[in-house]
Amino acid sequence: MLTWDERRTLIVAGDQETSLLFCAEHFLKAYQESVALHGSFSVALSGGSTPKAVFALLTKSPYAAKINWSLVHLFWSDERAVDPDHPDSNFRMAMEAGFSKVAIPASHIHRMVAEQDIEINAELYETYLRTHLHGKGLDLVLLGMGEDGHTASLFPETEALHVKDRWVVANHVPQKNTWRMTLTFPCINASRHIAIYVLGESKQEMLKQIFTSKKPVFPVELVGTVEHKAVWIADQKAAALLPV
Repeated sequence: MLTWDERRTLIVAGDQETSLLFCAEHFLKAYQESVALHGSFSVALSGGSTPKAVFALLTKSPYAAKINWSLVHLFWSDERAVDPDHPDSNFRMAMEAGFSKVAIPASHIHRMVAEQDIEINAELYETYLRTHLHGKGLDLVLLGMGEDGHTASLFPETEALHVKDRWVVANHVPQKNTWRMTLTFPCINASRHIAIYVLGESKQEMLKQIFTSKKPVFPVELVGTVEHKAVWIADQKAAALLPV
């Protein structure tokens, strides 16, 4: 574990298998702390292959038995403008990865409705999120990092990067020629725990740029505050070019 700066902690956990286990342990500890503090656990899930592998670990033995799933509330960090049964749906991925197999009450699964009226539904999602959390932040937000430096659906040169007064917005992504629903930096950075998963050789160059730049250039660099530090969890391949 390396405290990189006042906003970020970098953890190079080991090889891919070891790193996935570390991610699962980090999730479990955030759950245990949150339940001890206020009796429930609200987490925003991410899309991507690494979160999918972590979700699979969490929802089977031995982790599944360590979590009282009736205390868990699932939210999402972002969603594509597709139906919930579409192959590209982050909701579908998370449920198929294992969350459909554990005893989470249906009323605790809060998917982003991004397939229609995305701007209206973003406002509704924000209202529900703020009400559910009583104005406080999420217990944990899980994020990844794209090879272009985006996180959630906060892509370079998009309008959502500049939002200061909203927690959830519809963000037009010209480079993908589509719309996405996404949590904003104010919401992400209000969370008590923030985890950014960065695994694999394909992330080497971007991770190096982010951790050696003198000022933020990419969206993911704006994650984390002094009060709520971002924990970057990388494996040895992703971190191979870092000066550590």
